Amino acid sequence: NRPIYRAIRERKALKIVELGIGDGGRALRMFDVARLVSPGQDPKYVGFDRFEDQPDAAAPPLTLKQAHRLMLSAGVKARLVPGEPSESLVRVANTLGQVDLLILPAELASPAAARFWYFVPRLLHDRSAVLIEGDGADGGRTYQELSRAKIENLAASGALRRAA
Repeated sequence: NRPIYRAIRERKALKIVELGIGDGGRALRMFDVARLVSPGQDPKYVGFDRFEDQPDAAAPPLTLKQAHRLMLSAGVKARLVPGEPSESLVRVANTLGQVDLLILPAELASPAAARFWYFVPRLLHDRSAVLIEGDGADGGRTYQELSRAKIENLAASGALRRAA
């Protein structure tokens, strides 16, 4: 998660969008970092997750109600969007405005996610960072920042599929 916290520090990110919030612990740490680098300003957070609608029979790490309580207890203005994260983002992309940091799960690196990428550029400003989950050198998970050129290429492939 260090690349995420580094991106928040370097960009003084206050508007954060995360697809797949898990147990919410990382979100709380992101809020702490954002408050440290931008004292007196409150972070804004949009979290997309399946919550109770997990594909397997296991209980979700966090229900929607629990997530709302967690964000409220952290004093963060949060918008939580239930549903399949990439589809939900496509549905509400025009209402989000521009974000400072977009955090994505590994499955969005797939060509099957082309429709999702079509909507990403409209969320970004010049200093926005897009981090996507990937495999680390030690076999663990890490995040890498996507270049603007890579994002534009992915968005263009989404536009081609959309037009077809």
